[in-house]
Amino acid sequence: MAVNKDEILDAISQMTLMQVVELISDMEKKFGVTAAAPVAVAAGGGAAAAAAPVEEKTEFTVTLKEYPADKKVTVIKVIREITGLGLKEAKDLVEGAPSTVKESVSKADSEKFKKQLEDGGATVEVK
Repeated sequence: MAVNKDEILDAISQMTLMQVVELISDMEKKFGVTAAAPVAVAAGGGAAAAAAPVEEKTEFTVTLKEYPADKKVTVIKVIREITGLGLKEAKDLVEGAPSTVKESVSKADSEKFKKQLEDGGATVEVK
């Protein structure tokens, strides 16, 4: 009995994930092939493509790691200046350290924010 491709796809779409994994394993054994090779090639190409943007990273995240207790007020003031948050929100952000201060900022801005926070006594990480 001949089965066409659409019937096979319909049957596979009704299987559980575990059944599909077992089917792939059985097909690899029966035909002496591996499904991992094409995936590795695709990942290799993807890795090369992903490597290029990493070199040209233009957006950074500034994260407040910690601060000394005696510098808390100063750090809150700097956070308010950088983010434009209200007093309560800035205080919550500082007290919740480690916490993200700014996301998707330019390299120049991230360095400026890091310097401002470090001058205020905080420990900062830029990713």
